[in-house]
Amino acid sequence: MPATVIYDGLCNLCVNLVQGLEHLDKGRQFRYVPMQDQTGLERYEVTPGQCEAGMILIDPGPPERRYQGSAAAEEIARRIPGGEAVIAVYRSVPGLPGLGDGCYVQIRDHRYDWFGRRSEVYRSAYPPVVTVV
Repeated sequence: MPATVIYDGLCNLCVNLVQGLEHLDKGRQFRYVPMQDQTGLERYEVTPGQCEAGMILIDPGPPERRYQGSAAAEEIARRIPGGEAVIAVYRSVPGLPGLGDGCYVQIRDHRYDWFGRRSEVYRSAYPPVVTVV
């Protein structure tokens, strides 16, 4: 079962990153829910307030794991081809992870000013697979 990425569907940077992942992954490892999709958020028991802290990656495997913000970005990068090695180098440089966390917060908090805001929510071609019980 693919992991779910909750992203800002109005943020140009966020949407471009999701589109890049879609192109690389083709829905095999990741599915996507914009934070503006209230029904999608409810399915994962995520509140709009939680989304304000940054993107969320939900790994459905037992036990379910959730990553948020820069931790989500690292985990996503770790899962794409060659990403594990890049993240290992990044984590090994003293001070770099803290700098990365700080940069993530600045980008998150200024994303619309720096990268622009879309007029419509971007909805991925790879939404979550809904299972009926």
